[in-house]
Amino acid sequence: MNSIARCAALLALSLTLFVPGPSGAADKDKKAQADAEMQAMMAKAKEAGTPGAGHEVLKNFEGEWTVASKSWMKPGDKPQQSAGTSTFSWVLGGRFLKQDFKGNWGGEDFTGLGYVGYDNVKKEYVSVWMDSMSTGIAQAKGQYDTATKTITDQGSFSCPIKGNVNYRSEWKILDKDKFSFSMYMPDPNGKEFRSMEMLYKRAK
Repeated sequence: MNSIARCAALLALSLTLFVPGPSGAADKDKKAQADAEMQAMMAKAKEAGTPGAGHEVLKNFEGEWTVASKSWMKPGDKPQQSAGTSTFSWVLGGRFLKQDFKGNWGGEDFTGLGYVGYDNVKKEYVSVWMDSMSTGIAQAKGQYDTATKTITDQGSFSCPIKGNVNYRSEWKILDKDKFSFSMYMPDPNGKEFRSMEMLYKRAK
């Protein structure tokens, strides 16, 4: 059952509980009011389920990319560098952007799969990420700053050593052919440091 159908079913149930069967002019008026409320609810649900301005921002990431990555285990470390490729494509009628990533990590093949979208109801970006190095799913939500052209997320993932780890990430649009992804995590003292930086360049 889709979101519109679920909302409509809930409204129909509530209206059924409070609107009696037609037995006179007053009851007919109540039924007409209930029908109008149902139509308004359906229109609102349809609007919430339709891609809008929030999804327009995500169009900047659509396409095929080459990726240069740097990662740090702790502050002051020499960065570990790697390369990869990534494809962003729309799914579910343009509601979510899917990322297929292929690269290497520590000399081993690495693949990742992510989804990002914009929740019209909560007015925030939502994303999930899973990859070949973990059985967990990272989840995040955030906002877009038009001045800096950056989506800033707050998220968490499960770490086999530290348990649940919170992080902050930034998707920064540099121009039509480049964007960067940066991740920040807490060091042993709880101070935030940059743990990853990825530069995406449009493949030619």
